[in-house]
Amino acid sequence: MTQAELRLCSLLLQEHFGEIVEKVGNSLLRTGPRPLRLLVGDTGLLPDQVKKALCVLIQHSLVRYELQPRGSVEYEARSERILRILRYPRYIYTAKTLYGDPGELLVEELLLHGHLPMSCAVARVADRLTETMEDGKTVDYSEVSSTFVRLADTHFIQRCPMVPESPRSAKVPLPPAPAMAIAEKDMYIVPRLSLVGKGKRRHSCDEEEEGKHKAKRQKQEGGSSETPPDDGIYWQVNLERFHQHFRDQALVSAVASRMDQTSSEVVRTMLRMSEVTTASGASRTQPLSSNEIFRSLPAGYNIGKQVLDQYLALLADDPLEFVGKSGDSGGGTYTVNLHKALVSLATATLESIVEERFGSRCARIFRLLLRKKHLEQKQVEDFAMIPAKEAKDMLYRMLSENLVSLQEIPRTPDHAPSRTFYLYTVNVMAAARMLLHRCYKSVANLMERRQHEMRENKRLLEKSQRVEAILASMQATGAEAAQLHEVEEMITGPERQQLETLKRNVNK
Repeated sequence: MTQAELRLCSLLLQEHFGEIVEKVGNSLLRTGPRPLRLLVGDTGLLPDQVKKALCVLIQHSLVRYELQPRGSVEYEARSERILRILRYPRYIYTAKTLYGDPGELLVEELLLHGHLPMSCAVARVADRLTETMEDGKTVDYSEVSSTFVRLADTHFIQRCPMVPESPRSAKVPLPPAPAMAIAEKDMYIVPRLSLVGKGKRRHSCDEEEEGKHKAKRQKQEGGSSETPPDDGIYWQVNLERFHQHFRDQALVSAVASRMDQTSSEVVRTMLRMSEVTTASGASRTQPLSSNEIFRSLPAGYNIGKQVLDQYLALLADDPLEFVGKSGDSGGGTYTVNLHKALVSLATATLESIVEERFGSRCARIFRLLLRKKHLEQKQVEDFAMIPAKEAKDMLYRMLSENLVSLQEIPRTPDHAPSRTFYLYTVNVMAAARMLLHRCYKSVANLMERRQHEMRENKRLLEKSQRVEAILASMQATGAEAAQLHEVEEMITGPERQQLETLKRNVNK
């Protein structure tokens, strides 16, 4: 794990969960899997604090535990899962685009709490939707639960692993840590619940206090609310499915920009048909026949079977090989080459970065190396038609930035420079990984900069919040405009300007 990743993970944990959780998570990220005893010693926190921090991290799937052969339990941080926190807003926005407000709030609640039972998530979302509606209008639980079922059917949410039920025996002691498991076929099965009810609005302070006292009195008397029908069945967001959706969108837009809208619609249909049947890590989709694709095309697309076959043939003949032909049955079977398509997209991104940073002539050399694989310096000059001095300078600049690499091929065992070929090449995977780590570093720098700006202007922010609170309370009591203006004047012109600058910098 690189220093940039470690720093970014620490900042994300601190921002979302606080200092104690960040300290525990940071210790696990630095040292790898370790038991509770060593974790307490390393962090210097109380055992109870470490346990609570681990509970939070396990709840959000940011830490996993494993029972060792000797009986101890080791905890391990999942750095790739912590970095996914950066994409939470994108997951929520995608759910809103696909399933509207109920979908957006369901995904938001599940991400906020790590995992929740269906009944609890539906009730929370119905309450939140009712809050935003006009007085007298409410949201029915059935409306939210139908969106929940649709999210599960399309695999955007999934059931959490459970402790397998086994007959209790007094002689067999319980293991130090439960082994959680769930069959793949059960991951997306929604329990049959008849959720009846409507969203409730938040009560006023007095009513809320009264409700709390009532609940406390019930608890003391021994009465308890009945357990929900889906007690013990928890749901979480399936991040891989969201990534699959982002990947499909990128492929469709790439085909649209390279060919036309109809070609992209054909590829979109193929991806939609195989989104649930193809594993997220598969290199290609399941083979689909031309007839199946024709039947699955959207109703608005009035293209004939013959035209579709021509489009499929064009896509299969394209040099990028986004679509490949795998057989002749059923009018011809076709697959989407996901791996090749993603490599092409990554390479195109690398090319655009080289062009932005070093100019079009450098990009020409970079594309040449990608196409020819290995070239000597003299060959680069000749093929790219760039003067020797400029070509050498450009190659060395890209070499210093690790965008191109140099491979030595000695003609004699002594590796003498005069009898060695020096070939320039592009390692796409290494270059992409280097740029990814640079992105992590940039995000960490931005987060630290934002924290610094907030610390520097802490006093001004507190003053602004106090003034806003006073204004809100005065407006609620029906104060005059002159009084409100007087309170607004408590923040001077230069301070207002400073607040605007701070807001702009933080947003940036």
